[in-house]
Amino acid sequence: MAWFLGLGITGVVLLALSLVFDGVLDGAFDGALDGALDGWLSLPVVAGFAAMTGFGGTIAMGAAGLGPGPATGIGVLCGLGTAWLTYRFSRVLMRDQTALTPTGDDLVGTSGNVVTAIPVDGYGEVLLRLAGQRVRFAARSAGPVARGAEVWVEAASSATSVVVRPVDR
Repeated sequence: MAWFLGLGITGVVLLALSLVFDGVLDGAFDGALDGALDGWLSLPVVAGFAAMTGFGGTIAMGAAGLGPGPATGIGVLCGLGTAWLTYRFSRVLMRDQTALTPTGDDLVGTSGNVVTAIPVDGYGEVLLRLAGQRVRFAARSAGPVARGAEVWVEAASSATSVVVRPVDR
């Protein structure tokens, strides 16, 4: 029973180390067996397998009074189940997607106000809303636009500049 308990404690220590050394084993066998082991040899999966094999064997020996052979079998089954759950849970977390990052194309068609007057042959500044935040952009226009005027964005010429036209009311 001491061997199983030691294996379980080793698995818990490995699990704690996986928080510090995340991804150490992930790249060690990269491409092995044409990618069949991708994710299965991650440190959390190996640690979960070791911990549950040890603790499952300990419980089987102590509670059911089984010998080392059957206890090992039960421990390995528990370890495989835990490894599978850990693998699936990590895959779910890796696929977790957040909202898309806003781009300059999201600005096209939005309105804003001129902060710095826009001359005919140069840049001024406009204040626009991007993803709920007010952001300043450099702005060009076909004609001069006075400070405080409302404008529409016609195009995003770069990540920090836009082409605008005045709003006619």
